[in-house]
Amino acid sequence: MMASVELGGTKCVCLLGRGPDEIAEQRRIPTEAPERTLAAIEAVLDRWREAEDGFSALGIASFGPIDIDRSSPGWGRMKATTKPGWQGADIAGRLERRYAVPTAFDTDVNGAALAEGLWGAARGLDSFAYVTVGTGVGVGIVCGGRPIGGFSHPEAGHVRVARAPGDDWPGFCSFHGGCVEGLASGPAIEARLGHPAAEAPADHPVWRLVAHTLAQLCHGLALVAAPRRILLGGGVMEAQPHLFPRIREALAASLADYFPLPPGDYVVAPGLGGLAGPCGGIALAQGVLSGGKGNMGHDG
Repeated sequence: MMASVELGGTKCVCLLGRGPDEIAEQRRIPTEAPERTLAAIEAVLDRWREAEDGFSALGIASFGPIDIDRSSPGWGRMKATTKPGWQGADIAGRLERRYAVPTAFDTDVNGAALAEGLWGAARGLDSFAYVTVGTGVGVGIVCGGRPIGGFSHPEAGHVRVARAPGDDWPGFCSFHGGCVEGLASGPAIEARLGHPAAEAPADHPVWRLVAHTLAQLCHGLALVAAPRRILLGGGVMEAQPHLFPRIREALAASLADYFPLPPGDYVVAPGLGGLAGPCGGIALAQGVLSGGKGNMGHDG
């Protein structure tokens, strides 16, 4: 058995298992202050460790930005973040010291991407991108079966994109204002509306703006990384499936027949649905067992 911790901006999901078809137990914990959240995670993992089989590896897939460089003195910690109180929080180091098993640490979106490559809608593909649209907007780009990166992991949710004509709303991101996350994340949509996004019907004008923003993100991904498929997941996409055809239409218009995309739907939902994130930690744990690294390798 392997243990997975998916640490999100709103909730944390702990999972014990070997993959989406072999889940022994799953627990949800609200993401609150770091000490309270990590103590709650440890309470779950402690019980699993004391069970008969325990767990042989731990995969931590966290919201970011995080330090995933094993050679860095800040490895395993949260870096600058929009989540109050979390900057500098020691996540992976604390859990690795406590459980003394091979421990992998990467972004939640990279974990979900790897899970989709193993078991989901990207199975069999050598390159693809996974985008999560929820509390934030995160992007994982996989090439040759490995997430790409360099001095850090990509943060494509914070790129600035071409705005829809007439849209001058300043955006919600505390760092960049009208970046993708500042325009299309769940909190950004609610801030623009002034009420919960769930109360906006499918024909509300806000969804045209959200679809435009996400299509612009897909435009950039297609031109820069040329992934064979783009998967759009997260709470916003799960709750608003009508966004998919709008995004595809806006993407086609934006690319303007510059080059042909692969046949079939290019922008799709994750095959694992809500399990993509929780199984991301299992995918990371599998990687650390097979590769012997404390974090998944990245192609630069």
